Amino acid sequence: MKVSSSDLARHRRAGDPLPPLRARVEATRDDLELRGALGVMAERFNGAREEALAEPGMADLKARGIAIRAHGVTDLRANLQRFEESLRALGVHVHHARTGADAAATIGDIAVAANAHRVVKSKSMATEEIHLNDHLESRGVEVIETDLGEWIVQQAHERPSHIIAPAVHKTRPQVTKLFSGLAGHELEDRREELCAYAQTRLRDAFLTADLGVSGANFGCADTGTLVLVTNEGNGRLTTSWPRVHVALMPVDKVIAHFDDLATMVPLLVRHATGQKLTSYVTMIHGPRRAGELDGPEELHVVLLDGGRTALLGTQFEEMLRCIRCGACLNVCPVYATIGGHAYGGVYPGPMGAVLTPLLSSGREGSELPGATSLCGACSEVCPVGIPLHDLLVELRAVPGSAERSRRRTVFFALWSRAWAVPAVYRWSTRLANLARRHPRLTRRLPVARAWCDGRALPDPVSATFHAWWRSERSTG
Repeated sequence: MKVSSSDLARHRRAGDPLPPLRARVEATRDDLELRGALGVMAERFNGAREEALAEPGMADLKARGIAIRAHGVTDLRANLQRFEESLRALGVHVHHARTGADAAATIGDIAVAANAHRVVKSKSMATEEIHLNDHLESRGVEVIETDLGEWIVQQAHERPSHIIAPAVHKTRPQVTKLFSGLAGHELEDRREELCAYAQTRLRDAFLTADLGVSGANFGCADTGTLVLVTNEGNGRLTTSWPRVHVALMPVDKVIAHFDDLATMVPLLVRHATGQKLTSYVTMIHGPRRAGELDGPEELHVVLLDGGRTALLGTQFEEMLRCIRCGACLNVCPVYATIGGHAYGGVYPGPMGAVLTPLLSSGREGSELPGATSLCGACSEVCPVGIPLHDLLVELRAVPGSAERSRRRTVFFALWSRAWAVPAVYRWSTRLANLARRHPRLTRRLPVARAWCDGRALPDPVSATFHAWWRSERSTG
Protein backbone atom coordinates (compact mmCIF):
# COMPACT_ATOMS: atom_id res chain seq x y z
CA MET A 1 0.00 0.00 0.00
CA LYS A 2 1.56 3.27 -1.15
CA VAL A 3 0.86 6.29 1.05
CA SER A 4 2.43 9.73 1.43
CA SER A 5 3.38 11.63 4.58
CA SER A 6 0.53 14.07 3.90
CA ASP A 7 -1.91 11.13 3.76
CA LEU A 8 -0.78 10.06 7.22
CA ALA A 9 -1.03 13.61 8.56
CA ARG A 10 -4.66 13.78 7.46
CA HIS A 11 -5.56 10.36 8.88
CA ARG A 12 -7.47 11.37 12.00
CA ARG A 13 -10.96 9.91 12.05
CA ALA A 14 -11.70 7.12 14.51
CA GLY A 15 -12.29 3.77 12.88
CA ASP A 16 -10.42 4.48 9.65
CA PRO A 17 -8.07 1.57 8.81
CA LEU A 18 -4.39 2.46 9.10
CA PRO A 19 -1.86 1.53 6.44
CA PRO A 20 0.69 -1.07 7.65
CA LEU A 21 3.59 0.23 9.75
CA ARG A 22 6.12 -0.41 6.98
CA ALA A 23 4.08 1.68 4.54
CA ARG A 24 3.80 4.47 7.13
CA VAL A 25 7.53 4.47 7.76
CA GLU A 26 8.38 4.51 4.06
CA ALA A 27 5.98 7.43 3.54
CA THR A 28 7.72 9.64 6.11
CA ARG A 29 11.32 8.40 5.98
CA ASP A 30 12.06 10.02 2.63
CA ASP A 31 10.22 13.31 3.33
CA LEU A 32 13.17 15.71 3.43
CA GLU A 33 11.09 18.69 4.57
CA LEU A 34 9.78 16.65 7.48
CA ARG A 35 13.27 15.45 8.42
CA GLY A 36 14.54 19.02 8.35
CA ALA A 37 11.70 20.30 10.54
CA LEU A 38 12.22 17.47 13.05
CA GLY A 39 15.96 18.16 13.18
CA VAL A 40 15.42 21.85 13.96
CA MET A 41 12.87 20.97 16.67
CA ALA A 42 15.11 18.38 18.32
CA GLU A 43 18.13 20.68 18.32
CA ARG A 44 16.17 23.53 19.87
CA PHE A 45 14.33 21.53 22.52
CA ASN A 46 17.23 19.25 23.45
CA GLY A 47 19.68 22.13 23.70
CA ALA A 48 17.36 24.17 25.90
CA ARG A 49 16.58 21.16 28.10
CA GLU A 50 20.25 20.27 28.61
CA GLU A 51 21.03 23.87 29.54
CA ALA A 52 18.15 23.94 32.03
CA LEU A 53 19.09 20.62 33.60
CA ALA A 54 22.67 21.80 34.13
CA GLU A 55 21.42 24.21 36.81
CA PRO A 56 22.13 23.36 40.47
CA GLY A 57 19.50 21.31 42.26
CA MET A 58 17.97 19.65 39.20
CA ALA A 59 18.98 16.15 40.32
CA ASP A 60 17.13 16.67 43.61
CA LEU A 61 14.12 18.08 41.75
CA LYS A 62 13.97 14.99 39.54
CA ALA A 63 14.29 12.67 42.55
CA ARG A 64 11.37 14.44 44.24
CA GLY A 65 9.34 14.23 41.04
CA ILE A 66 9.96 10.50 40.72
CA ALA A 67 8.83 9.96 44.32
CA ILE A 68 5.70 12.10 43.87
CA ARG A 69 4.61 10.29 40.74
CA ALA A 70 5.48 6.85 42.14
CA HIS A 71 3.38 7.47 45.25
CA GLY A 72 0.66 8.99 43.08
CA VAL A 73 0.36 5.80 41.05
CA THR A 74 0.42 3.59 44.15
CA ASP A 75 -2.35 5.65 45.79
CA LEU A 76 -4.19 6.48 42.55
CA ARG A 77 -7.64 5.25 43.53
CA ALA A 78 -7.54 6.98 46.93
CA ASN A 79 -6.29 10.20 45.35
CA LEU A 80 -9.07 10.10 42.76
CA GLN A 81 -11.73 9.69 45.42
CA ARG A 82 -10.29 12.60 47.40
CA PHE A 83 -10.01 14.70 44.22
CA GLU A 84 -13.67 14.11 43.40
CA GLU A 85 -14.73 15.08 46.91
CA SER A 86 -12.69 18.29 46.70
CA LEU A 87 -14.17 19.16 43.30
CA ARG A 88 -17.76 18.61 44.42
CA ALA A 89 -17.17 20.77 47.49
CA LEU A 90 -16.23 23.60 45.11
CA GLY A 91 -19.43 23.21 43.10
CA VAL A 92 -17.84 21.33 40.19
CA HIS A 93 -19.83 18.74 38.22
CA VAL A 94 -17.78 15.52 38.11
CA HIS A 95 -18.26 12.85 35.43
CA HIS A 96 -16.54 9.46 35.14
CA ALA A 97 -15.77 8.01 31.72
CA ARG A 98 -14.61 4.41 31.46
CA THR A 99 -13.76 4.68 27.75
CA GLY A 100 -12.90 7.39 25.27
CA ALA A 101 -16.31 6.96 23.64
CA ASP A 102 -17.98 7.51 27.03
CA ALA A 103 -15.96 10.71 27.56
CA ALA A 104 -16.81 12.08 24.10
CA ALA A 105 -20.50 11.31 24.60
CA THR A 106 -20.48 12.97 28.03
CA ILE A 107 -18.92 16.17 26.68
CA GLY A 108 -21.33 16.08 23.74
CA ASP A 109 -24.27 15.85 26.13
CA ILE A 110 -22.93 18.81 28.14
CA ALA A 111 -22.60 20.85 24.94
CA VAL A 112 -26.18 20.03 23.89
CA ALA A 113 -27.54 20.82 27.37
CA ALA A 114 -25.73 24.18 27.25
CA ASN A 115 -27.21 24.85 23.79
CA ALA A 116 -23.63 25.30 22.57
CA HIS A 117 -23.14 25.92 18.86
CA ARG A 118 -19.48 26.94 19.00
CA VAL A 119 -16.78 25.36 21.18
CA VAL A 120 -13.26 26.70 21.68
CA LYS A 121 -10.59 24.24 22.76
CA SER A 122 -7.30 24.68 24.52
CA LYS A 123 -4.57 22.22 23.58
CA SER A 124 -5.29 18.73 24.92
CA MET A 125 -3.91 15.39 23.78
CA ALA A 126 -6.64 13.65 25.78
CA THR A 127 -9.29 15.19 23.51
CA GLU A 128 -7.32 13.83 20.54
CA GLU A 129 -7.30 10.42 22.22
CA ILE A 130 -11.11 10.34 22.42
CA HIS A 131 -11.60 11.94 18.95
CA LEU A 132 -13.66 14.71 20.57
CA ASN A 133 -13.71 17.08 17.60
CA ASP A 134 -15.22 14.45 15.32
CA HIS A 135 -17.86 13.58 17.91
CA LEU A 136 -18.91 17.19 18.54
CA GLU A 137 -19.01 18.00 14.85
CA SER A 138 -21.22 14.96 14.25
CA ARG A 139 -23.67 16.55 16.70
CA GLY A 140 -23.69 19.85 14.86
CA VAL A 141 -21.26 21.71 17.12
CA GLU A 142 -18.50 23.84 15.58
CA VAL A 143 -15.11 23.18 17.18
CA ILE A 144 -12.23 25.65 16.99
CA GLU A 145 -8.71 24.80 18.18
CA THR A 146 -7.10 27.86 19.76
CA ASP A 147 -3.53 26.70 20.35
CA LEU A 148 -1.58 28.04 17.35
CA GLY A 149 -0.07 24.65 16.45
CA GLU A 150 -3.38 22.85 16.89
CA TRP A 151 -5.18 25.51 14.84
CA ILE A 152 -2.63 25.08 12.04
CA VAL A 153 -3.15 21.32 11.83
CA GLN A 154 -6.92 21.72 12.15
CA GLN A 155 -7.01 24.12 9.19
CA ALA A 156 -4.83 21.68 7.22
CA HIS A 157 -7.19 18.81 8.19
CA GLU A 158 -4.27 16.99 9.80
CA ARG A 159 -3.36 15.46 13.14
CA PRO A 160 -0.77 16.67 15.66
CA SER A 161 2.63 15.04 15.18
CA HIS A 162 4.15 15.92 18.58
CA ILE A 163 2.50 16.11 21.99
CA ILE A 164 3.78 19.62 22.80
CA ALA A 165 4.53 20.96 19.30
CA PRO A 166 1.54 19.79 17.22
CA ALA A 167 2.65 21.42 13.96
CA VAL A 168 6.36 20.61 14.19
CA HIS A 169 6.07 18.74 10.88
CA LYS A 170 5.11 21.98 9.13
CA THR A 171 7.72 24.37 7.78
CA ARG A 172 7.10 28.12 7.82
CA PRO A 173 6.67 28.28 4.01
CA GLN A 174 4.02 25.55 4.29
CA VAL A 175 2.19 27.51 6.99
CA THR A 176 2.44 30.68 4.91
CA LYS A 177 0.84 28.91 1.97
CA LEU A 178 -1.91 27.50 4.20
CA PHE A 179 -2.71 30.86 5.82
CA SER A 180 -2.60 32.69 2.47
CA GLY A 181 -5.23 30.29 1.17
CA LEU A 182 -7.41 30.97 4.22
CA ALA A 183 -6.94 34.74 3.94
CA GLY A 184 -7.59 34.85 0.21
CA HIS A 185 -4.42 36.84 -0.43
CA GLU A 186 -0.68 36.37 -0.13
CA LEU A 187 0.79 36.76 3.37
CA GLU A 188 4.43 37.51 4.02
CA ASP A 189 6.61 34.60 5.12
CA ARG A 190 7.26 36.19 8.52
CA ARG A 191 6.40 34.80 11.93
CA GLU A 192 4.96 38.11 13.11
CA GLU A 193 2.50 38.38 10.22
CA LEU A 194 1.46 34.74 10.43
CA CYS A 195 0.83 34.95 14.17
CA ALA A 196 -1.07 38.23 13.75
CA TYR A 197 -3.32 36.64 11.15
CA ALA A 198 -4.08 33.67 13.43
CA GLN A 199 -4.73 36.02 16.37
CA THR A 200 -7.23 38.03 14.32
CA ARG A 201 -9.07 34.91 13.23
CA LEU A 202 -9.20 33.41 16.73
CA ARG A 203 -10.17 36.52 18.70
CA ASP A 204 -13.76 36.41 17.47
CA ALA A 205 -13.98 32.72 18.32
CA PHE A 206 -13.30 33.38 22.01
CA LEU A 207 -15.89 36.17 22.15
CA THR A 208 -18.65 34.10 20.55
CA ALA A 209 -18.01 30.64 22.01
CA ASP A 210 -20.71 29.00 24.08
CA LEU A 211 -18.44 26.42 25.71
CA GLY A 212 -14.73 26.01 26.41
CA VAL A 213 -12.93 22.67 26.53
CA SER A 214 -9.48 22.14 28.02
CA GLY A 215 -7.29 19.38 29.30
CA ALA A 216 -5.40 19.47 32.59
CA ASN A 217 -1.74 18.88 33.30
CA PHE A 218 -2.39 18.13 36.96
CA GLY A 219 -5.31 17.83 39.35
CA CYS A 220 -4.65 18.35 43.06
CA ALA A 221 -6.52 15.86 45.23
CA ASP A 222 -6.40 17.90 48.44
CA THR A 223 -7.70 21.19 46.98
CA GLY A 224 -9.56 20.22 43.79
CA THR A 225 -7.36 22.60 41.81
CA LEU A 226 -6.97 22.06 38.05
CA VAL A 227 -3.61 23.13 36.62
CA LEU A 228 -2.92 24.05 32.99
CA VAL A 229 0.64 24.68 31.80
CA THR A 230 0.72 26.63 28.51
CA ASN A 231 2.82 29.06 26.51
CA GLU A 232 -0.07 30.95 24.92
CA GLY A 233 -2.88 33.02 26.40
CA ASN A 234 -5.49 30.87 24.66
CA GLY A 235 -5.73 28.51 27.62
CA ARG A 236 -6.92 31.23 29.96
CA LEU A 237 -9.39 32.64 27.43
CA THR A 238 -10.80 29.16 26.82
CA THR A 239 -11.29 28.47 30.52
CA SER A 240 -12.51 31.88 31.66
CA TRP A 241 -14.60 33.51 28.90
CA PRO A 242 -17.28 30.96 27.83
CA ARG A 243 -20.22 30.42 30.16
CA VAL A 244 -19.46 26.69 30.50
CA HIS A 245 -16.04 25.09 30.85
CA VAL A 246 -15.35 21.35 30.50
CA ALA A 247 -11.97 19.96 31.57
CA LEU A 248 -11.09 16.48 30.33
CA MET A 249 -8.52 14.93 32.67
CA PRO A 250 -7.06 11.42 32.40
CA VAL A 251 -7.13 9.82 35.83
CA ASP A 252 -3.33 9.44 35.96
CA LYS A 253 -2.92 13.24 36.07
CA VAL A 254 -4.03 13.46 39.70
CA ILE A 255 -1.43 14.32 42.33
CA ALA A 256 -1.92 14.11 46.08
CA HIS A 257 -1.00 17.60 47.26
CA PHE A 258 -1.16 21.15 45.96
CA ASP A 259 2.36 21.64 47.37
CA ASP A 260 3.62 19.01 44.92
CA LEU A 261 3.16 21.55 42.12
CA ALA A 262 6.32 23.30 43.31
CA THR A 263 8.18 20.23 42.07
CA MET A 264 6.06 19.00 39.19
CA VAL A 265 5.55 22.23 37.24
CA PRO A 266 9.26 23.19 37.01
CA LEU A 267 10.14 19.56 36.24
CA LEU A 268 7.59 19.42 33.42
CA VAL A 269 8.54 22.75 31.89
CA ARG A 270 12.31 22.20 31.96
CA HIS A 271 12.00 18.82 30.26
CA ALA A 272 9.39 19.97 27.75
CA THR A 273 10.85 23.25 26.48
CA GLY A 274 13.88 24.03 28.63
CA GLN A 275 12.19 27.04 30.22
CA LYS A 276 12.55 27.82 33.89
CA LEU A 277 8.84 28.52 33.97
CA THR A 278 6.25 28.45 31.23
CA SER A 279 4.48 31.62 30.12
CA TYR A 280 1.17 30.71 31.77
CA VAL A 281 0.45 28.48 34.75
CA THR A 282 -3.32 28.58 35.15
CA MET A 283 -4.94 27.27 38.33
CA ILE A 284 -8.68 26.75 38.28
CA HIS A 285 -10.40 26.43 41.62
CA GLY A 286 -14.06 25.86 40.89
CA PRO A 287 -16.56 27.89 38.85
CA ARG A 288 -17.01 31.66 39.10
CA ARG A 289 -18.04 32.87 42.54
CA ALA A 290 -20.21 35.83 43.46
CA GLY A 291 -18.31 39.07 42.88
CA GLU A 292 -15.72 37.54 40.53
CA LEU A 293 -15.37 39.11 37.09
CA ASP A 294 -14.38 36.10 35.03
CA GLY A 295 -14.60 32.34 35.01
CA PRO A 296 -17.35 29.96 33.89
CA GLU A 297 -20.77 29.76 35.47
CA GLU A 298 -20.53 25.97 35.17
CA LEU A 299 -17.41 23.86 35.49
CA HIS A 300 -17.45 20.20 34.51
CA VAL A 301 -14.56 17.78 35.02
CA VAL A 302 -14.63 14.56 33.02
CA LEU A 303 -12.28 11.95 34.51
CA LEU A 304 -11.10 9.63 31.73
CA ASP A 305 -9.97 6.12 32.58
CA GLY A 306 -9.47 4.78 29.07
CA GLY A 307 -7.66 1.63 30.22
CA ARG A 308 -5.40 3.35 32.74
CA THR A 309 -6.56 1.78 36.02
CA ALA A 310 -6.27 -1.65 34.38
CA LEU A 311 -2.48 -1.12 34.43
CA LEU A 312 -2.37 -0.83 38.23
CA GLY A 313 -0.62 -3.81 39.78
CA THR A 314 0.89 -4.91 36.46
CA GLN A 315 4.46 -4.67 35.22
CA PHE A 316 3.36 -1.67 33.15
CA GLU A 317 1.92 0.56 35.89
CA GLU A 318 5.03 2.75 35.88
CA MET A 319 3.79 4.18 32.58
CA LEU A 320 1.07 5.95 34.57
CA ARG A 321 3.76 8.29 35.94
CA CYS A 322 4.10 9.98 32.53
CA ILE A 323 3.61 13.78 32.64
CA ARG A 324 3.54 14.23 28.83
CA CYS A 325 6.64 16.43 28.62
CA GLY A 326 7.67 15.09 25.20
CA ALA A 327 11.36 14.78 26.13
CA CYS A 328 11.49 11.13 25.07
CA LEU A 329 10.28 12.09 21.58
CA ASN A 330 12.97 14.74 21.23
CA VAL A 331 15.85 12.33 21.92
CA CYS A 332 14.45 9.31 20.06
CA PRO A 333 16.37 8.48 16.84
CA VAL A 334 13.34 6.66 15.43
CA TYR A 335 10.98 9.60 15.99
CA ALA A 336 13.59 11.94 14.50
CA THR A 337 13.62 9.79 11.35
CA ILE A 338 9.92 9.09 10.76
CA GLY A 339 8.01 11.77 12.72
CA GLY A 340 4.85 11.39 14.74
CA HIS A 341 2.32 10.47 12.07
CA ALA A 342 4.06 7.20 11.19
CA TYR A 343 3.18 5.85 14.65
CA GLY A 344 -0.45 5.83 13.63
CA GLY A 345 -1.89 6.56 17.09
CA VAL A 346 -2.44 9.75 19.06
CA TYR A 347 0.74 9.37 21.11
CA PRO A 348 3.99 9.06 19.12
CA GLY A 349 7.58 8.31 20.07
CA PRO A 350 8.70 5.94 22.83
CA MET A 351 5.88 6.91 25.19
CA GLY A 352 3.37 6.29 22.38
CA ALA A 353 4.95 2.95 21.52
CA VAL A 354 4.16 1.90 25.10
CA LEU A 355 0.86 3.73 25.66
CA THR A 356 -0.92 2.89 22.42
CA PRO A 357 -0.93 -0.92 22.84
CA LEU A 358 -1.53 -0.65 26.59
CA LEU A 359 -4.50 1.72 26.47
CA SER A 360 -6.10 -0.24 23.64
CA SER A 361 -5.47 -3.63 25.31
CA GLY A 362 -3.35 -4.63 22.33
CA ARG A 363 -5.99 -3.84 19.70
CA GLU A 364 -3.84 -1.02 18.29
CA GLY A 365 -0.11 -0.46 17.97
CA SER A 366 1.05 -3.99 18.76
CA GLU A 367 3.84 -3.50 16.20
CA LEU A 368 5.13 -0.24 17.74
CA PRO A 369 7.35 -1.75 20.49
CA GLY A 370 9.33 -3.43 17.70
CA ALA A 371 9.83 -0.09 15.91
CA THR A 372 12.35 1.10 18.47
CA SER A 373 16.14 1.07 18.75
CA LEU A 374 16.19 0.22 22.50
CA CYS A 375 19.08 2.69 22.85
CA GLY A 376 17.80 3.75 26.28
CA ALA A 377 17.90 7.52 25.58
CA CYS A 378 14.19 7.80 26.41
CA SER A 379 14.63 6.19 29.84
CA GLU A 380 17.64 8.35 30.59
CA VAL A 381 15.85 11.61 29.81
CA CYS A 382 12.49 10.79 31.44
CA PRO A 383 11.91 13.27 34.30
CA VAL A 384 9.85 10.81 36.34
CA GLY A 385 12.06 7.75 35.95
CA ILE A 386 9.93 5.60 33.65
CA PRO A 387 12.08 2.72 32.32
CA LEU A 388 10.66 3.09 28.83
CA HIS A 389 13.12 0.79 27.09
CA ASP A 390 12.41 -1.99 29.62
CA LEU A 391 8.65 -1.59 29.08
CA LEU A 392 9.19 -1.78 25.32
CA VAL A 393 11.07 -5.05 25.71
CA GLU A 394 8.32 -6.46 27.95
CA LEU A 395 5.65 -5.42 25.46
CA ARG A 396 7.50 -7.28 22.72
CA ALA A 397 7.05 -10.45 24.76
CA VAL A 398 3.32 -10.03 25.36
CA PRO A 399 1.31 -12.83 23.69
CA GLY A 400 -0.49 -11.54 20.63
CA SER A 401 1.98 -8.75 19.95
CA ALA A 402 3.57 -8.38 16.53
CA GLU A 403 6.86 -9.53 18.04
CA ARG A 404 5.30 -12.76 19.32
CA SER A 405 4.09 -14.25 16.05
CA ARG A 406 4.40 -18.04 15.94
CA ARG A 407 6.95 -17.87 13.14
CA ARG A 408 9.12 -15.39 14.98
CA THR A 409 8.88 -17.31 18.24
CA VAL A 410 9.96 -20.55 16.59
CA PHE A 411 12.79 -18.81 14.76
CA PHE A 412 14.25 -17.25 17.91
CA ALA A 413 13.85 -20.49 19.86
CA LEU A 414 15.84 -22.35 17.20
CA TRP A 415 18.39 -19.54 17.06
CA SER A 416 18.86 -19.71 20.83
CA ARG A 417 19.47 -23.46 20.71
CA ALA A 418 21.82 -23.15 17.76
CA TRP A 419 23.96 -20.49 19.43
CA ALA A 420 24.27 -22.68 22.51
CA VAL A 421 26.54 -24.91 20.38
CA PRO A 422 29.99 -23.24 20.02
CA ALA A 423 30.71 -24.68 16.58
CA VAL A 424 27.37 -23.46 15.18
CA TYR A 425 27.88 -20.04 16.79
CA ARG A 426 31.32 -19.64 15.18
CA TRP A 427 30.02 -20.80 11.79
CA SER A 428 27.03 -18.41 11.86
CA THR A 429 29.12 -15.38 12.83
CA ARG A 430 31.51 -16.10 9.97
CA LEU A 431 28.52 -16.31 7.65
CA ALA A 432 27.16 -12.99 8.99
CA ASN A 433 30.50 -11.28 8.37
CA LEU A 434 30.58 -12.74 4.88
CA ALA A 435 27.05 -11.48 4.21
CA ARG A 436 28.00 -8.02 5.45
CA ARG A 437 30.94 -7.91 3.02
CA HIS A 438 28.77 -9.26 0.19
CA PRO A 439 25.24 -7.71 0.43
CA ARG A 440 23.97 -9.74 -2.54
CA LEU A 441 24.27 -12.84 -0.40
CA THR A 442 21.57 -11.57 1.97
CA ARG A 443 19.10 -11.45 -0.90
CA ARG A 444 19.71 -15.13 -1.66
CA LEU A 445 19.19 -16.49 1.86
CA PRO A 446 15.52 -16.33 3.05
CA VAL A 447 16.37 -15.99 6.75
CA ALA A 448 18.99 -13.31 6.15
CA ARG A 449 16.71 -11.46 3.74
CA ALA A 450 13.88 -11.35 6.30
CA TRP A 451 16.23 -10.20 9.06
CA CYS A 452 17.90 -7.48 7.00
CA ASP A 453 14.65 -6.11 5.61
CA GLY A 454 14.53 -2.95 7.70
CA ARG A 455 17.78 -3.56 9.58
CA ALA A 456 21.40 -2.80 8.83
CA LEU A 457 23.99 -5.41 9.72
CA PRO A 458 26.87 -4.10 11.84
CA ASP A 459 30.22 -3.51 10.19
CA PRO A 460 32.28 -6.72 9.95
CA VAL A 461 35.08 -7.14 12.44
CA SER A 462 38.62 -7.93 11.42
CA ALA A 463 38.92 -10.75 13.96
CA THR A 464 36.69 -12.64 16.39
CA PHE A 465 36.92 -12.12 20.13
CA HIS A 466 38.52 -15.57 20.56
CA ALA A 467 41.19 -14.74 18.00
CA TRP A 468 41.84 -11.39 19.70
CA TRP A 469 42.03 -13.10 23.10
CA ARG A 470 44.51 -15.71 21.87
CA SER A 471 46.64 -12.92 20.37
CA GLU A 472 46.57 -10.94 23.65
CA ARG A 473 47.56 -13.98 25.71
CA SER A 474 50.41 -14.86 23.37
CA THR A 475 51.78 -11.30 23.48
CA GLY A 476 51.22 -10.94 27.21
